[in-house]
Amino acid sequence: MFETLTEKLSKTLRNLRGVGKLSEDNISEALAEVRKALLSADVHFKTAREFVDEVKQACLGQEVLKSVSPGQQVVKIINDELVKLLGEGTTELRQDSPLRVLMVGLHGAGKTTTSAKLAKRMAKGGRKPMLVACDVYRPAAIDQLEFLAKQEDFNCYLDRENKDVPAIARAGWEDSKSNGSDVVIFDTAGRLQIDDELVGELEALKKEVEPHEILLVADAALGQEAVNVAKTFHERLNLTGIILTKVDGDARGGAALSMKKVTGAPIKFMGVGEKIDEFEVFHPDRLASRILGMGDVVSLVEKAQENLDEEESMRMAEKMLKSEFDFEDFLSQMKQMKKMGSMGSIAKMLPGMGNVQVGDKEEAALGRHEAIILSMTKEERRLPRILAGSRRKRIAVGAGVQIRDVNQLIKQFTQMQKMMKKMRGGKMQKLMNSFGGGAGMPDMSDMDPKELAKLAKQFR
Repeated sequence: MFETLTEKLSKTLRNLRGVGKLSEDNISEALAEVRKALLSADVHFKTAREFVDEVKQACLGQEVLKSVSPGQQVVKIINDELVKLLGEGTTELRQDSPLRVLMVGLHGAGKTTTSAKLAKRMAKGGRKPMLVACDVYRPAAIDQLEFLAKQEDFNCYLDRENKDVPAIARAGWEDSKSNGSDVVIFDTAGRLQIDDELVGELEALKKEVEPHEILLVADAALGQEAVNVAKTFHERLNLTGIILTKVDGDARGGAALSMKKVTGAPIKFMGVGEKIDEFEVFHPDRLASRILGMGDVVSLVEKAQENLDEEESMRMAEKMLKSEFDFEDFLSQMKQMKKMGSMGSIAKMLPGMGNVQVGDKEEAALGRHEAIILSMTKEERRLPRILAGSRRKRIAVGAGVQIRDVNQLIKQFTQMQKMMKKMRGGKMQKLMNSFGGGAGMPDMSDMDPKELAKLAKQFR
């Protein structure tokens, strides 16, 4: 998501950064391009116009700091205004116990899966969630919720014989009291478009269970229609928050920039993949940084801390320092990295990588590498030097790849080993220390390019 917007904004901001002196004319010219970029990303035209007006007012009404160039200051203002547009700060759910959450939205937005994802997040936080199946219209909706609940060992209330949705919700709420659940999530039905019947049923449901949170589950690909959907749901139900789904898709992303502005309801979470644990708290400042092509190192570090085995990572670092890294270690590292998500999702969090396309081709190459290593014996993984022609042929057949794929991987791995040997004698340690020495990642944008270039020469 946001690839097109990031590409166009990055181009505009590159031109701005080189401006030595700001004037109303060059600011207006740049902001006209910003407005076009927003509209091309399906941001609602009123939202785009108001955003540009606010940025222009902030630019012209502010003194340029001596420590930065005028162009850099405009970039900072655009970043700040984007954060405001998306909603400053993070807004977690209320802490009531028991907490009642009503999930609403259109058909196909992903309410059922999102209900289970939210339940899992709450469970990770020490809560005991329960799912209540209130979608009695969509075929297999109840079965889907029941399957997801069993998969994660959540309590789940369902009644396949009853079509009275408010009654089902009330029964589910009463059942939660007896099983000790302290979070009750009501998964409701959707329609292909908003109608009085849908919203009327939700109003009756709201009156019956008196939820603490009413969350609109919205597909990030909604585009301009997102404004009408969010506005209608908010006027009738008084939304407390929004959850964006399918953020990992190729949507233009305008929904994220429009719905908060129209409803005033904060975006609280976003679904970033199909797996049940691919669900994140929404951080406006981090998303603004990604949109402007500046990456999101904080989220990347958090994801690494959550998914990677610290002890295993330290062991790997030690082996690399001693030039003892083998295919067994390589396989272990690949498995750890896969826990963090796809290569594309990781690349988007790195500064300057927002426009770099990492897609199916790269993922397939990684899959081939894993298959090749798995086709090796343990001895071959630990002693790559014994991989002669006959062994390579057997490995290729076992992995279902061409022998040239095996040769290429072994060649790359051998080159990596040679580099590690050259970096012995403190050079590797010096490189690691320069990037925080394990004590935390510095802000790379503030690093002196001359120092980086000087350091890089030592490893050629």
